[in-house]
Amino acid sequence: MKAFLIAGTNSGCGKTTMTLGIMRALARRNLKVQPFKVGPDYIDTAWHTRVSGTTSRNLDGFMLDDQALLNAFAQQAVNADVSVIEGVMGMYDGYGTDPYYCSSAGLAMALDCPVILVLDGKAVSTSAAATVMGFQHFSDKVKVAGVLVNHVNSETHFELLKNAIETYCKIPVLGRLPKVPDIELPSRHLGLLTAEESQQFDGSWDKLADVVEQHIDLDALLEAATIKPITPTACSAIEQIGKGLTVAVAHDEAFNFYYQDNLDLIEQSGATIVRFSPLHDSVLPECDAIYIGGGYPEMHAKLLADNVSLREQILAAHQSGIPIYAECGGLMYLGSDLLDHQEQRFDMVGILPGTSSMTSSLKRFGYCYAKANQATLLCDSQALIRGHEFHYSQFSTELEAAFSVYKERDGEVVSSWQGGYQVGNTLASYLHVHFAQNPSFLSRWFECARARQ
Repeated sequence: MKAFLIAGTNSGCGKTTMTLGIMRALARRNLKVQPFKVGPDYIDTAWHTRVSGTTSRNLDGFMLDDQALLNAFAQQAVNADVSVIEGVMGMYDGYGTDPYYCSSAGLAMALDCPVILVLDGKAVSTSAAATVMGFQHFSDKVKVAGVLVNHVNSETHFELLKNAIETYCKIPVLGRLPKVPDIELPSRHLGLLTAEESQQFDGSWDKLADVVEQHIDLDALLEAATIKPITPTACSAIEQIGKGLTVAVAHDEAFNFYYQDNLDLIEQSGATIVRFSPLHDSVLPECDAIYIGGGYPEMHAKLLADNVSLREQILAAHQSGIPIYAECGGLMYLGSDLLDHQEQRFDMVGILPGTSSMTSSLKRFGYCYAKANQATLLCDSQALIRGHEFHYSQFSTELEAAFSVYKERDGEVVSSWQGGYQVGNTLASYLHVHFAQNPSFLSRWFECARARQ
């Protein structure tokens, strides 16, 4: 089994561009590349999928326990020629000060996977060796198997860095990536553009792969990528619980933030997924349950509002008892109305009496726990859900909150708030949730669908 994790010294060092170029270059060698992303990111996984041709997966140490995490990796890696895992933030950055909890280093340790460290080489020479040495010796539980240097345009500068790192750290420097202006990914308030909107970049990936082939030793990278095989196991807890059910999943430019594993679990349960577009479809598919994920409804508010037919059908589905589960952007869509960045008001579905409005700064960010104040579509009262929030909006309502939400750092609660709403058989919140943390979430949702049948 071959796999390696691309970690960075810090956010912004160039992990994503480096990862995308390597994935594309390896895929062009007719290798089946299985992409992964450490943590809850939906945007990087979409880019991975686009450049590699294989659906990227999240490996999230907060959402999943160790066994579920290993299994999530093994189920996909077993059929790949090589797995390429993009890390998160800096190599030892995770949740709190524990260098292994929810960090790139922690995942590398769990998988016993070699790390390729990405270093920003701009405006530095021999000091780069000190930086690498710090990451190398900070932990004896993680193996830094090689170094890649970003933002280095000249061969002379690269040789200086390479000689310093290899002399003092005894770690091979496998190559560099010069600045490639055509591949600078544009920013947006939630991060990068989603891959669904990025067709204009499709012609650039081979150019990036050409640069990778020219400046990075891919053969040496593959040589360093051997790991011990991990045998996947099936999740017996969900077998057949969805048999005979149809789940309508919203998927278009406005709603496309889903854990692929969540969709897989729905199908593995025996349920059938049918996709629909709140932007473009006038008819809601026949279904027993509805799933509306996150995304950018505020960027498409007018089109969503203008599609009156579909909004009315989703409202009617709710009123008939079809269980609806919605996350983040889905919550905004199910409210009464939405105020966009220009404070223009647009009608939404109207299941939840309340207004979504955009905020000028990040409202919530990061991992959190949600304790149920009442019985919900996914869990009983007092049950605990692990989730992730990331949004530049707020939902104003007089509804009673379904969850008491809080963040911890190093065992101490650092913030708390109320959120999430259960109305009839509809549950919507800002939480992004991975179903594999507790298969009963899916079971409870489907039991509600069967009861209506």
